[in-house]
Amino acid sequence: MKGTFALFDIAGYVALLLWGTHMVTSGVLRGYGSALRRSLGRFLGRRPAAFLFGVCITAVLQSSTATGMMATSFAANGFLGLAPGLTVMLGANVGTTLIVQVMSFDIALIAPVLILLGTALHRRSDDVRYENLGRVGIGLGLMLLALHLLVLTMAPMENAQLLKEGMQALAGEPVIAVLVAAALTWLCHSSVAVVLLIVSLATGGVVDAPGALALVLGANLGGTLPALLEAHTPVARRLPLGNLLVRAFGCVICLPLLHPLSHWLAALGDSPARIAVNFHTAFNLALALLFILPVQKLAQLLVRLQPEPPRPADPGLPLYLEDAALESAGVALVNATRESMRMADMVEGMLKGLVEIFGKDDIVRAAQISKMDPFLDRLGVAIRQYLADLGGEALNEEDGERSQEIHAFVINIEHIGDITANNLMEFAAKKAERGQDFSADDIQDLAAMHGQVMESLRLGIAVFMRGDLRAAQQLVERKELLWRLENDASDRHIRALREQRDGGGGDVYLRILRDLKRIHSHLAALAYLPLERAGLLQGRLVQPHAHLAEGKV
Repeated sequence: MKGTFALFDIAGYVALLLWGTHMVTSGVLRGYGSALRRSLGRFLGRRPAAFLFGVCITAVLQSSTATGMMATSFAANGFLGLAPGLTVMLGANVGTTLIVQVMSFDIALIAPVLILLGTALHRRSDDVRYENLGRVGIGLGLMLLALHLLVLTMAPMENAQLLKEGMQALAGEPVIAVLVAAALTWLCHSSVAVVLLIVSLATGGVVDAPGALALVLGANLGGTLPALLEAHTPVARRLPLGNLLVRAFGCVICLPLLHPLSHWLAALGDSPARIAVNFHTAFNLALALLFILPVQKLAQLLVRLQPEPPRPADPGLPLYLEDAALESAGVALVNATRESMRMADMVEGMLKGLVEIFGKDDIVRAAQISKMDPFLDRLGVAIRQYLADLGGEALNEEDGERSQEIHAFVINIEHIGDITANNLMEFAAKKAERGQDFSADDIQDLAAMHGQVMESLRLGIAVFMRGDLRAAQQLVERKELLWRLENDASDRHIRALREQRDGGGGDVYLRILRDLKRIHSHLAALAYLPLERAGLLQGRLVQPHAHLAEGKV
């Protein structure tokens, strides 16, 4: 029974170690994920910078898996080149070894201090960043505590004959040892936790140095699997596949040399635990030095192995909403932004050529535009559902605001699509059916108003993508211009009807002008959230009410 209880103790301490790692990763991403995303785009111009960024971000996140998921999504969406992404992963692999190096020393005495300070920060701070910093402190303390308890539990097992025989048998089959450790790492989603577990086994004398090295190789190999198995497109699989190939190459080279390697590394520390830790560092550092120069050729090979598939015939199917990215709010929001821009491109295509459709009674083109609305609606539903799956505790304040902006953008773009497909195209069909003609002045005023709407669409996209406050102010200010254009065109058209100089566009023309103004109102709505947060919206909503009072809207 003592052995059974000991196994339960070990399982519990491993779970505590994993939970501590999760707390550190989630705390950093929630509190500082936005800054990390901005840094990702700023420091990746050169290989040394990309490598150092991978080292640092993984040391902060305590997880190369989290770094791999983030880099994979950015690479799949075109925000990060494949070669820089591979360089980031080489750095991330080295970054995990720094964590293991620090954790392998007996620093368990500071665990209660970290937990105490972390709890105080988390419970007493009103600032989200400090609250998540407290979460990181708690996570680090739990990791150190779990490792300390693991070592204490393993110590009496040094003389457990059955366990020693089992581990020795596993060490005698290094290929099986690699596969077992790889599977365990994949299940845990943390190579750091598994390597630290191997170090605990080696410290307790349960596994010898060559066996520990084989298990470390398996942990390195298994650390590449979560990002690869959760990537659902060939483009998304390129980066994790490259990371897998690099580490698999290292495993093939090192497997026949486990005994010589353990002897060579004994000069830096002769205990099996210290040999395993130093081997983990040397293995990843050697691979980084070996592959950092030919990384561009590796990227080209991966493109050939995983070519980009043809785009689906259904425009309503999302291309970038990867479920795996929901574990990282920053990556998921980038995916949702990219998908939202597809909606904007579809709406821009629907609005282009609007004047020609009414001027030439192009019924074929009008029918094509009407058919786009269901695709637009389905894409909008997919994005909103994706944001709903992401929401809640995973979002920090800045990410929550960005989620609101994406949601508002999607809704307004959907409304623009509805107005274009269901109203404007219906008017085009009625006009052609009745044989009505617009005068040259009507077409000229319609073209002027349409041109202003297209310009506002470009400003709205700038506000959405870059948070451009100047563009947001221009967008709101342009509402007055659109009201004036609509009023002037309506007055001129009505006067022409009274004088019998109009070909008979009648109420259809007035409704077209009204709907163009409605489209612009939805575009102007994109500016309200950023202007409100910047405190620049005061007094902006007075003018619309004034027009309503005058009966001009």
